[in-house]
Amino acid sequence: MEKKTLSLCPVCLKRIPAIIIEEDGKIIIKKTCPEHGEFKDVYWGDAELYKKFEKYEFINKVIVTNTEIKNGCPFDCGLCPNHKSTTILANIDVTNRCNLNCPICFANANKSGKVYEPSFEDIKRMMINLRNEIPPTPAIQFAGGEPTVRHDLPDLIKTARELGFLHIQLATNGIKLKNINYLKKLKESGLSTIYLQFDGISEKPYLVARGRNLLPLKQKVIENCRKVGFDSVVLVPTLVRGVNDNEVGGIIKYAAKNVDIVRGVNFQPVSFTGRVDEKTRLEGRITIPDFIKLVEEQTDGEICVDDFYPVPSVAPISVLVEKLTNDKKPVLSAHQHCGTSTYVFVDEDGKLIPLPRFIDVEGFLELVKEKIDEITDSKIHNAKVLGEIALKLPSLIDLSKAPKSINIKTIIELIIGVLKSDYNALAKLHYHMLMISCMHFMDPYNFDIRRVNRCCIHYATPDNRIIPFCSYNTIYRPKIEDKFSIPLKEWKKMHKMGNYGDDEDY
Repeated sequence: MEKKTLSLCPVCLKRIPAIIIEEDGKIIIKKTCPEHGEFKDVYWGDAELYKKFEKYEFINKVIVTNTEIKNGCPFDCGLCPNHKSTTILANIDVTNRCNLNCPICFANANKSGKVYEPSFEDIKRMMINLRNEIPPTPAIQFAGGEPTVRHDLPDLIKTARELGFLHIQLATNGIKLKNINYLKKLKESGLSTIYLQFDGISEKPYLVARGRNLLPLKQKVIENCRKVGFDSVVLVPTLVRGVNDNEVGGIIKYAAKNVDIVRGVNFQPVSFTGRVDEKTRLEGRITIPDFIKLVEEQTDGEICVDDFYPVPSVAPISVLVEKLTNDKKPVLSAHQHCGTSTYVFVDEDGKLIPLPRFIDVEGFLELVKEKIDEITDSKIHNAKVLGEIALKLPSLIDLSKAPKSINIKTIIELIIGVLKSDYNALAKLHYHMLMISCMHFMDPYNFDIRRVNRCCIHYATPDNRIIPFCSYNTIYRPKIEDKFSIPLKEWKKMHKMGNYGDDEDY
């Protein structure tokens, strides 16, 4: 196989042609910059799995755009008319200040010498811009830096709730959450989920990545969440070969032991920034198939390769819901090679039971696709279609392989609730299990424009743009932060602060 695409030169970031080919059982991306030479990287670590995921491709379109097509993707962000996915999850970096000084971080205020911190009104305007999309952006994540160093974070959460965001997420290192009263305040403000940086279950990953052992702190955050009844935490490990790739199974098992609080684990293989030689990249690159195989090996097959599906596999469900409700719905139309996930029930004895082991996922998706074409403007007819789906569902469920705590009636009620666009049913579905997922964000070496224009995780910026995640972090972040930041010394004078960076300052 050979596919042509466009990529970036990792040195000058100019747009250059690239090819995606199969080589030695892997998918490789190759490109040549006239000025800086040839580059080669692993795009996907397993060619057969790459081909399997291909069939789930789903092309969508964007209705509301903020920029025009002038220079070509990815230099017109955004969103521009070339983009094909609305915003499913929006990131807003509310600051680049942080209460840690991680060795692997290059973008915090202490190291860059400047503070990027949009005002409350700026952030509110950015949120309104997101809600003006069609359909309106349903989920928002406050990120950074470390968002909790902002004293007005609870007010930002309240405002997001008032503006209609259904899901409000906080990406955090967890340091301030050891203060149980602060955690309560975030919960009362309307926070939905804590997206907790969580590098492993031993001290080594933290010493390497963060400069000190933060595992006890992470465990304390889970305990505090349990005490205050905050039961929606997602663990977020940055996956680095030779650092914590041997702890994938252990992290999943830790999540399973804390399934009353932890809703999932989202693994993120490390991206390469700056000049990295080819040998280092090829040896250190962890792609989605590599991750899936690590899961199978380290859970002794309790979760296996066949249990995982690409993100857009669920897109037809959103289309069916949209037609049933006659209302525009967010569609997970990301590129089929951007991310993968599976849902896992934790049985009473601690055994992990992936949902595809007892539900015929392929059969269900085929049923959904079949019923999409049967939807009309008649509510009575559509109720009949839902009834037909409910009648068919038992034949797609193998109770002998299901968790002991699950019965067919519960499963059918949850699925039909989701199809009726009942957000509470969707939440209940998540509360019965763990989501194990992996998002492989791109860097200049494996950058593929076809993936960028299908991205559904976006950044909102102070200049009223909405920019795809990988474009933002590869191209736009320095420009945005330069434009809207002030020198660190000036910021300290304005706020009458001395040195900062230690968690005890907050």
